[in-house]
Amino acid sequence: MRTALTIAGTDPSGGAGIQADLKTMTAHRVYGMSAITAVVAQNTTGVTGIMEVTPEFLAEQLDDVFTDIFPDAVKIGMVSSSALIRVIAEKLKQYHAKNIVLDPVMVATAGSKLISDEAISTLKEVLIPLADVITPNIPEMEVLSGMTIQTDKDMERAAKSVGDTCHCAVLCKGGHQLNDANDLLYAEGEIFWFYGKRIATSNTHGTGCTLSSAIASNLAKGRGLAESVGRAKAYLSGALGDMLDLGKGSGPMNHAFAIEGEYGDDAGMPGGAGNGGNSSGSYSEGICSGGNCSGGNGDGE
Repeated sequence: MRTALTIAGTDPSGGAGIQADLKTMTAHRVYGMSAITAVVAQNTTGVTGIMEVTPEFLAEQLDDVFTDIFPDAVKIGMVSSSALIRVIAEKLKQYHAKNIVLDPVMVATAGSKLISDEAISTLKEVLIPLADVITPNIPEMEVLSGMTIQTDKDMERAAKSVGDTCHCAVLCKGGHQLNDANDLLYAEGEIFWFYGKRIATSNTHGTGCTLSSAIASNLAKGRGLAESVGRAKAYLSGALGDMLDLGKGSGPMNHAFAIEGEYGDDAGMPGGAGNGGNSSGSYSEGICSGGNCSGGNGDGE
């Protein structure tokens, strides 16, 4: 069984962070592991508190994972301080980690800031250059590139600037009023567009965490980057399109929309349907051709 490690903060409401990452990895039939950077008090309406772990404790978690069950891919999410970022960079280099997906989380879906200005500089200096791919949304891409992004061409210029400077692939996620849900992948000097339609739902809590974890899961399985992005985008579309409606704010999506099997059915369970439960949704492969890619209709923000 392939394995993946998520390094991120928590979400007690289950829609984002470590919890969303592990759900996504399980949905992809990948064994998920986690190293926690911060215990976050949050729900669908916002973040109310953040308690960071110490750099020493994060290092201990990473040592325990890498020396026992080596991950086939690593996803990095919320890391709010320079000290923690430096620990992660040190351990990734020490253990020669592979298939590193970095989601440069700066602001929560509900609008709360999750990283200091100093940490952003450290992120750019020591962690982004170690990543195979980073997955910023438009506001994050503007911070990383120092550019204003108002058009698709702006996305291309910003992605190329960051990718060439940091020597990594860049998946710049659309949306944020710029386009429907079209994501741009800049990798090895080439540009690929993944086109999608925005799904009419306000329940988008954890979309960035989910997309990056899905990419990591596919990379862990040995798939190429473009195919991994296409599949991840399609999975995100299915999870959003299932129209789960929970919480009083920006609610979570249904990470289990495509899980089937004995333990996903209601048949024979108290209060369950006599002919088994319904498993809604399916997802198709993302396919790239001539620089244009179709990967489902999700909004990868």
